[in-house]
Amino acid sequence: MFFIIFGVLVTTHELGHFLIAKANNIRVLEFFIGMGPVLFKKQKGETLYSIRLLPIGGACRFEGEDDIDGEDHGYDERSFPNANVWARIAVLFGGPFFNFITAMILAVIVVANTSWSFPVISDFVEGESAAVEAGLKEGDMIVSVDGEPIHQTNEVIIISQFSQGGVMHIGYKRDGQVYYTDLTPKYNEEEGRYYMGLRLGKYERITGIKVIPYAFYEVLYHFKTTYRSLALLIKGKLSLGDVSGPVGMVKIVDDTYEAVSPYGLSSVVLTMLELMVLLSVNLGVMNLLPFPALDGGRLVFQFIEVLRGKPVPREKEGMVHLVGMVVLMAFMLIVVVSDISKFMK
Repeated sequence: MFFIIFGVLVTTHELGHFLIAKANNIRVLEFFIGMGPVLFKKQKGETLYSIRLLPIGGACRFEGEDDIDGEDHGYDERSFPNANVWARIAVLFGGPFFNFITAMILAVIVVANTSWSFPVISDFVEGESAAVEAGLKEGDMIVSVDGEPIHQTNEVIIISQFSQGGVMHIGYKRDGQVYYTDLTPKYNEEEGRYYMGLRLGKYERITGIKVIPYAFYEVLYHFKTTYRSLALLIKGKLSLGDVSGPVGMVKIVDDTYEAVSPYGLSSVVLTMLELMVLLSVNLGVMNLLPFPALDGGRLVFQFIEVLRGKPVPREKEGMVHLVGMVVLMAFMLIVVVSDISKFMK
């Protein structure tokens, strides 16, 4: 099941690069899924299509994309470095963009076939509750936090989890009117995090054309969760143990399957589709990071060319991406070892 999920997400990502390259008449030498030894390959026209052994990625290889020798290879106008800079930007952005499109399509299916959890207060925790002290009542629906619109329960939960104890400006709807209050989360020493002291959730089905905007809210939620998690990782609030690679993803898929399988095939399918929404958005965001060898790192060089009016020497850019790839592979190895060590405990 993991191979299917990861294979679909990687394929859609690389398909984004591939289709936009073809639309801009850029020569694609190879389109492959996986890494390592080749299991299957087929030459069709000028492109070699292949599937490789290790399901940890994939790539589109464009002519002249990563030259590092600085020599003139006589590439024609269909090579990647000789294409229009905006065409190159479109090709590089195409992979992450297709991940977001894939996430949106899957989210439409999920939202149309499940119940939506509206952020309506259903109860308060026992003891001192920050929400009660802020004047909130059962039946109030939270509509904003610190000016950020709220559409579902999970958004409030994730903001609360990421809270560092600062005052939260809460907008809530009561009897058709919107009111505002300030809420200061309380710290739980046992769990080492702050809580608002409330329980949320009013479940309703979304029907008709409204499925589309709510699917967008679902994708946007995962987008915000991803970049906020990255911010916490950079700030040192999260550790390597909170990061998962392919091995960790296998474990997540397995645990999710075990949890929902007693509820039948439809529950398994919808839960896996929802997991794919998360992973697809995550893959799109991660690839847009401005790090060498990633799509975002390559985009940085294209925008530098736009500003300078001329490209960065190919050998210099290629060397930067080569070093970046080595660093990424080393980091991936560390994450894999960390995942294995966690699951062996």
